[in-house]
Amino acid sequence: MDEFTIPIILKNLIIATQWTLILSAIAFISGGIIGFLVMLMRISPNQWIRGSSWIYIEFFEGTPLLLQLFLAFFGLSVVFGVNLSPLQAATLALTAFTSSFLADIWRGSVAAIPQGQWEAASALGFGYFKKLRLIVLPQALKLSIAPTVGFAVQVIKGTSLASVIGFTELSRAAAQINNVTLRSLLVFSLAGLIYFCLCYPLSILSQNLERKLTYKA
Repeated sequence: MDEFTIPIILKNLIIATQWTLILSAIAFISGGIIGFLVMLMRISPNQWIRGSSWIYIEFFEGTPLLLQLFLAFFGLSVVFGVNLSPLQAATLALTAFTSSFLADIWRGSVAAIPQGQWEAASALGFGYFKKLRLIVLPQALKLSIAPTVGFAVQVIKGTSLASVIGFTELSRAAAQINNVTLRSLLVFSLAGLIYFCLCYPLSILSQNLERKLTYKA
């Protein structure tokens, strides 16, 4: 226990933080790709495509991330015989979680574009996808930047739940160090400080972007 000085504890927590950032980046990038496709489905003129994307979004938004992690790690092995590592299960669950929320954020940004923009594009003879690519999506992108950056904070904090399936990120590392040192206040305070340092700049960036984009609009 004497070997665990504050610098050593902090060093181990920072090493574990790398996995928090890696998992967050993987979930956000892959969730963004899937979320964009789900968003396109959500605004599709075809009601069956819209309906299936609505079910997808509602399921992953309406169920706890903790449950989704359990389903990915334990459920797939029971139902399909697929055994995923903690990293693979965490990536799968967080990707689905992230994609559903990003799809909804981006759908809302598209819905916020005045109907007149669609009508003007139709008057120019643009097809559906050309309207999206040239008229609607560039404007929706501007509206979606701030909430997208803000949601990144939720993804980072959500990675802490991956500890329940054995993935060693910042929260699990803090729990493991606490089990050895029994210095709960110190260990979890340092972990909380690291989370704050990760999330606070993104929160400020999101607020600044929202304010600047609102003023420009």
